[in-house]
Amino acid sequence: MPASALALVVLAGLIHAGWNIAAKKASGDVRYAFFIAFFTVILWAPLGAYLAWQHLPAWEAAAWACVVASGGIHVLYFIVLLRGYRKADLTVVYPLARGSGPLMSSLVALALFGERISAWGFGGLAAVVSGVFLVAGGPGIWRNAHSPAQRARTRMGLLYGLLTGLCIASYTLVDGYAVKVLLLSPILMFYMACCVQALLMAVPVLQDRVLALQHWRDQWKSALLVGALSPVSYVLVLYALQMAPLSHVAPAREVSMLFAALLGGKLLGEGDRVARLSGAACIALGVAALSLG
Repeated sequence: MPASALALVVLAGLIHAGWNIAAKKASGDVRYAFFIAFFTVILWAPLGAYLAWQHLPAWEAAAWACVVASGGIHVLYFIVLLRGYRKADLTVVYPLARGSGPLMSSLVALALFGERISAWGFGGLAAVVSGVFLVAGGPGIWRNAHSPAQRARTRMGLLYGLLTGLCIASYTLVDGYAVKVLLLSPILMFYMACCVQALLMAVPVLQDRVLALQHWRDQWKSALLVGALSPVSYVLVLYALQMAPLSHVAPAREVSMLFAALLGGKLLGEGDRVARLSGAACIALGVAALSLG
């Protein structure tokens, strides 16, 4: 993996961990996800309009299909992720989502896109998966669940983490195809997908405007922060995908677990910090191996 692509992925990981902690603290639902998409569309409108004027006339049906698919999958991703954050710990949901998604997308990319990965790459992928397991709680994940309520919370974390991972794998493959094969502008691709997200979520949110207004008063500041940061982190990844194989970039994104393990455990007071820092170290080594493979 080129050093420039790795630098983009590391920066994206730091931003990604930060906005996920903000989303966890917000305890939002589909309304919060709509607010995020709304702010993204507004904040990025000038650049989105400029790129649309340049590129949209040349878009064919395949490009629009990718945009609609990506937008729809991202809606499902936000709904599942935020529900997981309400029902379980970030340090269970987040690492499972971030680990299982890139693992699935990497394996599919190797099969469908004809990408190749060396022994270093496979070793790095294994280290990332092992690190994610440790960050999620490792062998003691059930031992540390001392009550029926905590065990139920852990089960919810496992379920929603894996479902979120499936969503991540799906939109990563769609977006990777769009920017690598169709050669779409990463920023415009993401912006148009956000427009689709906002439109899809506006209908259920506006059906109960009183409740939406209540959530708006409590969550607009957090949604503004996430709406500003989350596009930056993902657009950086899309640019990295143009420089390096998806099967390398996707697992390398797990460098965000280094930051989540430190920030999530410290700021949210969740779980065994030693196991999670050990897992973060495995992820760091895995990312280093991927950069060589």
